[in-house]
Amino acid sequence: MRVGVLTGGGDSAGLNAAIRAVARCTFADGGTVVGIHNGWAGLTGAGDMRDLVPHDVSGILTLGGTILGSSRVNPLADPETMAAVRGNLARSGLDALVTIGGDDTLRVANALAAGGAPVVGVPKTMDNDLQVTEYCIGFDSAVAVVTEAVDRLHTTAASHHRVMVVEVMGRDTGWVALMGGIAGGADMIVIPEFPVAVDTIAEHLDRRRGRGREFSIIVVAEGADVAGLAPVDLSQAPRDSFGHVQLSRRGVGDRLGAQIEALTGFETRITVLGHTQRGGQPTAYDRIWATRVGAAAHDLVRAGRFGEIPVKRGDQVVPAMIADVVASARQVPAELYELARVFY
Repeated sequence: MRVGVLTGGGDSAGLNAAIRAVARCTFADGGTVVGIHNGWAGLTGAGDMRDLVPHDVSGILTLGGTILGSSRVNPLADPETMAAVRGNLARSGLDALVTIGGDDTLRVANALAAGGAPVVGVPKTMDNDLQVTEYCIGFDSAVAVVTEAVDRLHTTAASHHRVMVVEVMGRDTGWVALMGGIAGGADMIVIPEFPVAVDTIAEHLDRRRGRGREFSIIVVAEGADVAGLAPVDLSQAPRDSFGHVQLSRRGVGDRLGAQIEALTGFETRITVLGHTQRGGQPTAYDRIWATRVGAAAHDLVRAGRFGEIPVKRGDQVVPAMIADVVASARQVPAELYELARVFY
């Protein structure tokens, strides 16, 4: 069997563990693995792919990023590009394609599978916002970065009696902000699912000061809306092929920090973690579960169960439909958000 594998969208720690698992399992079956370079871009034009050998996936378990490269090319945005992808799949002689990605990448995979292409998915997104599954590659590693940053900022915030605003990734959902904030002991967490006004944040900081708390850590997801902040016009900002604006252009951390200082008098500093949340070595948890879902993707290929994706349910990996996984964003539930508020 000839199996292609690609990684699309933003990189996440654990991608190489999944590539390794797909490849090792395929090699064990006597099959051939074809690495497709740079996500869907590797299936456009003349195609960009090569056969992998066991040495290519040796020693990559602990590496961040992806040895195959990635991109945000969106074939669904252009019928001719989508036709090129289908044509390259047909000409390549692949018996199956394993697509490792988040909602954007998997929507393309779902469209191909709906048209009869032999496609299997693997759930990857540090935002942790895919439906059905309890695990997405890269989320645990991103939370670990946020947790360490908040831990480190506590001491400098306390020493200088400052408010520290920590901006983390999270376009539509606040999983990374919430979990990293809980683990790091943040004093307030602001996420897209539960909007809050800047006056409410200022009042919370004043109440803390009244209790003798002369410093605070606020974790804010980059996609959060905070009423009362100066608006930002992004109508002319460049967008990727999936229609997304680069969220660092919103500058929610900077705008929030400036307004907090103006309203409370607290000296305020802003830390934007940015791409540090994507980079570096994956945690043990990401290595283990990326290996498990990668191996399960191979099992789906071998069984001919195309249009499906392995997902985590409890301690098990079970199959689900890609269409169900990308149906909508999985948001932070109210009860988890309310738990975080107990510790403010």
